[in-house]
Amino acid sequence: MALLESHKRAPKSGNTKSLVIFVHGYGADGNDLISLADPLAEHMPDTVFYAPDAPNRCKMNPMGFEWFPIPRMDGSTEEAARAGMEEAVALLGDWLAETMKAEGVTAAQTVLVGFSQGTMMSLHVGPRLADKLAGIVGFSGRLLAPEAIGDVVNKPPVLLIHGDMDDVVPPSSMPEAAEVLSGADFEVYTHVSKGTAHGIAPDGLGLALQFMMEKLKG
Repeated sequence: MALLESHKRAPKSGNTKSLVIFVHGYGADGNDLISLADPLAEHMPDTVFYAPDAPNRCKMNPMGFEWFPIPRMDGSTEEAARAGMEEAVALLGDWLAETMKAEGVTAAQTVLVGFSQGTMMSLHVGPRLADKLAGIVGFSGRLLAPEAIGDVVNKPPVLLIHGDMDDVVPPSSMPEAAEVLSGADFEVYTHVSKGTAHGIAPDGLGLALQFMMEKLKG
């Protein structure tokens, strides 16, 4: 089993038909997002929710975790950031495959929901899995390695959501990612949460819920 500690919410109905994976941001942990399962479960009773912790303690916040270093924030080298990303990508991909198998669901019954660095991971890992996911939701993130978009092996539908007051990841990151993904023939939807900083607003979460319900039903 891939060595990622994770947090879980069992399906409200007791019957697993779909899987949602929350991928947290830099300096946080799975607990930061797993609470989103509570309001979502009211509308997605047959869904099991997971939120793994990233593999490494965060240099800037030792109480939290990071998927890979960020040079402008922690002084790491670009080489260390690249190596950390490649390691985390492989680890998350393996963990996803094992979790889907353990829960008895397919990729077509699974959605990735990322926030910030978790969005970067989700947009990079999801399209490179062996099988196509039901969808990817990305809050307040950006597309890692857009020049490598030709390496993807499948193209799940993507919903990108970003606050227009985000001072951590520039709001311009959303249309930049959307342009690359759309140019590669992904089905892409975008939404700007007005007056929202680096976080998840109710309007964005509501749209994510609608997107997930529609894609999982499909």
